Amino acid sequence: MSVATRGRKATTSQAQPSPPTLSLVVPMFNESANVDHLFTRLTEVLDGLDVSWEIVCVDDGSRDDTVARTVEHHRRDPRIKIVELSRNFGKELALTAGLRHTAGRAVVMIDADLQHPPEAIAEMLAKWREGFEMVIAVRRDRETESALKRVNAQAFYWLFSRISEVTLPRGAGDFRLLDRKVVDVLNAMPEHTRFMKGLYAWVGFKQCNIPYDVAPRVAGATKFNAFKLWRLALDGITSFTSVPLKVWTVMGFLAAAFALLYGFVFIIKTLILGIDVPGYPSLIVAIMFFSGVQLISLGVIGEYLGRVFSEVKSRPLYVVREAYGFEEDE
Repeated sequence: MSVATRGRKATTSQAQPSPPTLSLVVPMFNESANVDHLFTRLTEVLDGLDVSWEIVCVDDGSRDDTVARTVEHHRRDPRIKIVELSRNFGKELALTAGLRHTAGRAVVMIDADLQHPPEAIAEMLAKWREGFEMVIAVRRDRETESALKRVNAQAFYWLFSRISEVTLPRGAGDFRLLDRKVVDVLNAMPEHTRFMKGLYAWVGFKQCNIPYDVAPRVAGATKFNAFKLWRLALDGITSFTSVPLKVWTVMGFLAAAFALLYGFVFIIKTLILGIDVPGYPSLIVAIMFFSGVQLISLGVIGEYLGRVFSEVKSRPLYVVREAYGFEEDE
């Protein structure tokens, strides 16, 4: 669900008389320095594929002149279209907005920094024509990342695969091709907390992987910091499993069993040795330990309750400020 506050309203893909074969979704946030390189490279690759195409750029509340520079390219080539969001909603919702504005029979998500090589799209299309409904680009290695980031990524994939209802391909991100039937299913999902990698895995369909090497950024710096990655991982886990809630039920039983055992030991010790002087340190440690357990369990419950609160408000997923290229310019 989206809202357009002013300007031209984007038409739906069904309203287009002759939908293209291929749509690209490009989320953007402060990518002004990359815009010219991006469209030069993309148009060169796409024109060599011998298919009709469109590029749907989603500006996620950029504070630089990303929109203005992208509009210039749209004026020169109307196949480049822009969905300008009213503020920064995050990459997951920017991808959602892009998918809902595409018309192609196949849709590819690709980053604006050109770390996803556009040349891999040709291989994706070949696999799609073989009958695969989702072609996932999997990075060959993570050597360009720091050791801490690699360890955190491995830990997340390991934990997610153990407790979630779906399995994520290791090394896979948003760079992938989706058949129109997959896009239609994703567009029909109304949930607000959207962990797109999990949604891709959840819908299923016939999938295959292709390898690719991550290229250096053309310009600028990554927009993801440690806190955003942590929030994304937490969203992914809480969106696809209730195991964290069940863990604290087990912890409660273990704590109760420990208390009963300790009470039994205390009674035996008192009967044999008599009444002992109460131990202040052990009392403080016990209080702090069980207080910490309670606070952590309340925090886990709060994460899930917060998601219920977000869903029941039924606010739109994003707000479109302006759309370019989806109907004739006024």
